[in-house]
Amino acid sequence: MKQKIAVETPRLLDVYRKEVVPALLKEFGLKNPMQAPRLEKIVINMGVKEGQEDIKILDQLAVELSRITGQKPVVTRAKKSISSFKLREGSPIGLKVTIRRARMYEFLDRLINVAMPRIRDFRGFSDKSFDQAGNYSLGLTEQIIFSEVEYDKIKKTQGMDITFVTTAKNRKEGKKLLELLGFPFKKA
Repeated sequence: MKQKIAVETPRLLDVYRKEVVPALLKEFGLKNPMQAPRLEKIVINMGVKEGQEDIKILDQLAVELSRITGQKPVVTRAKKSISSFKLREGSPIGLKVTIRRARMYEFLDRLINVAMPRIRDFRGFSDKSFDQAGNYSLGLTEQIIFSEVEYDKIKKTQGMDITFVTTAKNRKEGKKLLELLGFPFKKA
């Protein structure tokens, strides 16, 4: 007989279901809770140009990114050779992770409540980085802001791009969803 393991729902997912969905339904005049915009996935991308010369740096950053996200990153490779950048086709140039479901909400919770307060001179993110479909992208300059990264073992500080893919129909819905989840935007 198999034993069932009780999986705890992420805190931010509970907040989304109990507070965010009703607020979105009221704000946009939606009738069905399934029409409310929601997060689909979070994509984290690291461009590592030193990856082709020193594979150890790429391996170390892969370990750090897997600690941050809780998932092993995929090594991205160059699609074309570009001689002016000294780049060969197929050489490793970055890392990418796509997180969904419970891990996504746990990562977003840690990003908002633990990592963002550790950013120097932080006053919120710009609300101009939304695309037409309501997805939001931001760039971080250092991986040090995450508490999972061990400061002593860092060989290279590396930035990352984070994209929040939503089911929102436009910028306004996407921004309202992220605001209600606790995402800090700059005051106008």
